[in-house]
Amino acid sequence: MRTPTINASVLAAVLLSVAACGPGEAPEDTGGTAPVASRTATGSIEVTHYPLAYVAERLVGPLVEVRFRAAEAADPAYWRPTAEEVVDMQEADLIVVNGAGYESWLKDVSLPTSRLLDSTAAVRDRLIDISSNTTHSHGLEGEHEHTGSAFTTWLDPTLLIEQARALSQGLERRWPDQTALFAERLAALVTDLETLDAELRAATANAADHPVIFSHPVYQYLQQRYSLVGTSVHWEHDEAPDASQWNELEHLIVENRAEWMVWEAEPLAETSERLLELGLRWVVFDPCSTPPEEGDLLTVMRRNAEALREAFEPSP
Repeated sequence: MRTPTINASVLAAVLLSVAACGPGEAPEDTGGTAPVASRTATGSIEVTHYPLAYVAERLVGPLVEVRFRAAEAADPAYWRPTAEEVVDMQEADLIVVNGAGYESWLKDVSLPTSRLLDSTAAVRDRLIDISSNTTHSHGLEGEHEHTGSAFTTWLDPTLLIEQARALSQGLERRWPDQTALFAERLAALVTDLETLDAELRAATANAADHPVIFSHPVYQYLQQRYSLVGTSVHWEHDEAPDASQWNELEHLIVENRAEWMVWEAEPLAETSERLLELGLRWVVFDPCSTPPEEGDLLTVMRRNAEALREAFEPSP
């Protein structure tokens, strides 16, 4: 697998050397969209999903190369590195994981603990325990279960802020001469995420009056942060539900008085048609664990906020 890089939908390529910046100097901050530099990077950071890659690029670009190896996986949460990739990861200056059980493969590989950064370690008291043990599949990733902790922590922007702060601290330890730059960029990122949080709060202000059904159990932190009323099923957007799934959904619509269904991606046309026949409209809230085709994490999340605003705004 090639190692993708961020530039809007992919990671930045070869980056500037830290040595090019003396104390107090810093390259122009372009919010994670810096042009490709002509000098070799002084180090590298490994990350395990796109939101972390976005955060890392906002903080270090164009000083350090950011590597996101699972960018082409259907779901990076169920991606596993090859032996060769593990060897490459062992050489990185910093290996940043989401934690909360996101990287199930960690227990099976050997990585240098001194360079392994669990970005949710400081907020373990805010992690959500889940009890679902229903087995289902994600395409090529095969069958898996949702157990332990909910791991899509970045769907709560305030948690992603804490993850960014943890990463910034790790960067400062590794590159202390760039502490001022990291602090400046962290402040800009926090401002953006706080604005996103405000947009989501505004979009969901009437959520209590509009119960929803989530197509997949990945929205726990979104639900907790914005007090969304809803229940989850285990549906995939690119798979046709079977008769038992439709039967379950019909009961949930009645029980929850649901009028909307929230999907990770647009469902099949035939699925959409039947949902409308049942009186259930749908919106897409993309968790954005992989690089989007257009824009970046903030672009996608702001689009998500608009989708929720449509679902929760009062009827005329």
